[in-house]
Amino acid sequence: MTDMTLERPERWWQLVRAALAGTHQDYTSGPIARSLLLLAIPMVLETAMESLFALVDVFFVSRLGADAVATIGLTESMLVMVYTLAIGLSIGLSAVVARRIGEKDGPGAARAAVQGIVLGLGVAAVVAVVGILFAPRLLALMGASPAVQAGGAGYTRVMLAGSGTVLLLFLINAIFRGAGDATIAMRSLWLANGINIVLDPCLIFGLGPFPEMGVTGAAVATTIGRGIGVLYQLSQLRRRDGRVLIQRAHLRPDPGVMATVVRLSGVATFQVLIATTSYVGLVRVVSSFGSPVLAGYTIAIRLLMFVLLPSWGLSNAAATMVGQGLGAGKPERAERAVRLAGIYNMVLLGLVSVIFLLLARPIVGAFSSDPPVLAAGVLALRTTAVGLAFYGYGMVLHQSFNGAGDTWTPTYLNIICFWLLQIPLAWVLSRRLGAWGAYLAIPLAECTLTVLSAWMFGRGRWKTRRV
Repeated sequence: MTDMTLERPERWWQLVRAALAGTHQDYTSGPIARSLLLLAIPMVLETAMESLFALVDVFFVSRLGADAVATIGLTESMLVMVYTLAIGLSIGLSAVVARRIGEKDGPGAARAAVQGIVLGLGVAAVVAVVGILFAPRLLALMGASPAVQAGGAGYTRVMLAGSGTVLLLFLINAIFRGAGDATIAMRSLWLANGINIVLDPCLIFGLGPFPEMGVTGAAVATTIGRGIGVLYQLSQLRRRDGRVLIQRAHLRPDPGVMATVVRLSGVATFQVLIATTSYVGLVRVVSSFGSPVLAGYTIAIRLLMFVLLPSWGLSNAAATMVGQGLGAGKPERAERAVRLAGIYNMVLLGLVSVIFLLLARPIVGAFSSDPPVLAAGVLALRTTAVGLAFYGYGMVLHQSFNGAGDTWTPTYLNIICFWLLQIPLAWVLSRRLGAWGAYLAIPLAECTLTVLSAWMFGRGRWKTRRV
């Protein structure tokens, strides 16, 4: 490592213990590698915990039959927009909080936190009203069968009505990440998931004193779990020794701060939406080759998303250090943190790439033994894995622009690489090379994204961005 020696196992263990304990650290000074890993370890675990919600629900609900599972799938597709808004708002809010913390402006960070929470509550109220009033109609619009509409309306209604817990979990965790309190963000997801895991079977199947609610019980369990996670988060924002302490004086509306959060978050939301719609476009291209090919592609993409979790942790850690570094007037430190995180990510995803290239068949085979599905999945996994190491560096650069408050640069790059390159290229290549052409468009677009991100990062305009 560049500025820290961690070759002894006990040193690594001490670092992990410190990261999980949430020890206070000034991320604007000291060894950069140590700061990165102290932030990244809990961020990786936080991301893994968020993805666990859907897995747990599907695991238990699958016992109720195909219609119940279809209800979850259709409702999750409706919640994509909620997640997009939550991630977009989180990017802007985290950038503002990180900048204020770097400037040693605790009250400013608290004011930004309050304005972000108010925005989240406003969005949640709109979604809740729509969900409560129109749940069956929304399922029908998504193509649900009459049986799914009848049995799943309760699940959809509860999930949309409780979307505020999703938004607040994302937003308040963004506050903690921006402030450098990544361990608190991780713990809130642990708590929420633990409660969901316990309540899911109780409310779905009516165990003990609990009512049997079927698929609706999964929504109730998830909402309760997330709600208690939010209550824990709010309690941590009142801690006297916390990096962000919200007091009564910070509760007043602040149009200037809210405008800043809205400006950054609005662009970031569009940025996330571009990537989301690009994924939908790729699915549409691949689906033209039949269900076995689509199934194999889906398995490969899910595997890729799983192995990218640690990389997102490193990328978010770098973004926090960029925001705090710029706030502290140390752009050179911010740049060194990004480049070091990028190297770590390249090494990590480079190892994953080798594993996928060599062991694609047994890995995909663990999910499906159907020959056409297996063949498509192996081809998709190997093709997309080729550019993983290169893309790993680009992920860090991309997220670091957001950390600096420069949300427009990654948005422009997403438009170029996903909408103008990836989707048209996937369509053209698939017409000539079959499904492999569509797969090939993914690493080509991602590598282009890395090259353009490196060029823009080297120009250094992000260092002068005011937040």
